[in-house]
Amino acid sequence: MNYPLFAVDLTAIGALAFALYYPRHRRKDLAVALLGVNIGVFAVTTALSTATVGAGLGLGLFGVLSIIRLRSTELSQVEVAYYFAALAIGLIGGMGEGMSLGIAALLIAAIILALAVADSKLVMTGSSHMTLVVDRALSNPEELARYIERRTDMKVREVSIVRLDYVNDSTMVDVRCSKGRAQIRETKSLRAA
Repeated sequence: MNYPLFAVDLTAIGALAFALYYPRHRRKDLAVALLGVNIGVFAVTTALSTATVGAGLGLGLFGVLSIIRLRSTELSQVEVAYYFAALAIGLIGGMGEGMSLGIAALLIAAIILALAVADSKLVMTGSSHMTLVVDRALSNPEELARYIERRTDMKVREVSIVRLDYVNDSTMVDVRCSKGRAQIRETKSLRAA
């Protein structure tokens, strides 16, 4: 086993799970899962790189591990990105026997930097994705968007009906929106203070 690369892997997954993901999203369970899957992938990759096992078996094992974890709970797209970053970091670390420590560290740092920038408030400010239950059964998407805008002061960009319930007079919707004018002014005034 390449101990310096293992140290790089541990440092990287610690930064990804506990310095990036957890402070931004506050899901302790997924932060621990990111650490666990990374260490597991690192260990399996290291073992496969030293054993005389076919590449097909190795890829099959990774596929099974990924499917089991991803099917066990619903993850947002951002969480899936963090999850696959943890897998990629573990793979790079475990397969790093054939590459220099510098190149492996550079690839791992690029993954972490990409997520840090893409998931920052500087890049994605003002946009939001929510699942809402509206207290009316509205089947017209345009009418539903106007209703949500009035109730939330958000500018609705896209609305998709998930469930329409005429008996309980409710609609579950998937909404992509941005902050309304009042919320943007409030956010700017809080930053200035």
